[in-house]
Amino acid sequence: MINSQGMMLSVLGNDYFVSYNRVPWLRNARISSALNVRMAGKNAIEWPELDVDLEIDCLKHPERYPLVMKRSPLDVL
Repeated sequence: MINSQGMMLSVLGNDYFVSYNRVPWLRNARISSALNVRMAGKNAIEWPELDVDLEIDCLKHPERYPLVMKRSPLDVL
């Protein structure tokens, strides 16, 4: 599911909501790029077309990761 607030992901049998406020790189991504997500080892997922990766633990326990990821001025748009 993708909506104006974020997207739902099913990872290893669990569903997680990924908010665009926490992962802003997904906000303006093409749907095909946002849906191209895969496992990156045993403990992470990645969006290879967007060069974004997240540890599964930050999906399970977002309260442990209070910082919001922000774009760097060096990021290529």
